[in-house]
Amino acid sequence: MSKPKSKNSSRVEESSRIPGNPSRRFWPYLIPGFFMLMWIIIIPACWNIYLSFTDYRGIKPPVWSGLKNWAKLMSDVTFWVSFRNSIWMIIAMVIVPILIGLVLSSLMFDVVQKRFGAKAASTMRAIYYFPQLLPISVAALVMGWIFRPENGALNAVLKAVGLGNLQHDWLGKPDTALIFLMLIMIWIQIGYPLVIFMSGLQRVDPELYEAASLDGANWWQRFLAITLPSIRPEIFVVALTCTIAALKVFGPVYMLTRGGPGTSTIVPSYYSYTQFFQSQQVGYGAAISTALTIVVVIVSIVFTTVQEKTAKEDEE
Repeated sequence: MSKPKSKNSSRVEESSRIPGNPSRRFWPYLIPGFFMLMWIIIIPACWNIYLSFTDYRGIKPPVWSGLKNWAKLMSDVTFWVSFRNSIWMIIAMVIVPILIGLVLSSLMFDVVQKRFGAKAASTMRAIYYFPQLLPISVAALVMGWIFRPENGALNAVLKAVGLGNLQHDWLGKPDTALIFLMLIMIWIQIGYPLVIFMSGLQRVDPELYEAASLDGANWWQRFLAITLPSIRPEIFVVALTCTIAALKVFGPVYMLTRGGPGTSTIVPSYYSYTQFFQSQQVGYGAAISTALTIVVVIVSIVFTTVQEKTAKEDEE
């Protein structure tokens, strides 16, 4: 016979929050969050999808137009230019920061921390992460001041060292605007993967690096054999979150270039904004933002699928 449960044990079970426990007393606490999710995300998203099939200028009621906006989208040169620029943003906000972050985190963990101590490594990590702490408007204003054509810091330095003939309107000319916007995004983004990778490396046994060093492995060999396999989950997380951020980047483009000159730095989110608030083509702007959402969802599914497949292969 099983022993009868005491009153205290039954109370613990009823108030438990452990997943799988029969108690359901935590559900009322989820209701406010659920309503906020509905009100802030789900309902606006459904309304935006509906508007993408309408002719709507924000004043009169929307008129159903079927696939008119989507047909226009497929033949819109500016829309495809904006997505091409998004690829450059992915390079600047995902690929380059991840590569630099991998090297820097490995150097700080495997070299700086050993020779100069944990405080030196933490200080360097904080310095690299500082641009992430700045509001995007402040970071854009600082960069705008540096690359200003008339009295910007970069042009002033070039003039001071006798290279005045190289002075340029760095963010105002089509040949350099996108390049320097990418450099700014690299500067802003580089601290995020660095911090994530450093936290991932904390779970790696330092004796692995010591054993590899005793076996004659140089830094590059230790990086390939130990560092990369150890932080593969963090690499997937950073790649996914940074890719989504790159696809929907808006603030730096709005603050620095307004998509110009011409369409050289325009991105889908800013193009959608101009259709919403400048051209008053709300239905068409909704189609652009919906297309961007579809791309983000597809990218998320692909990344998640690849990550799960890789995790299963590692377990086997």
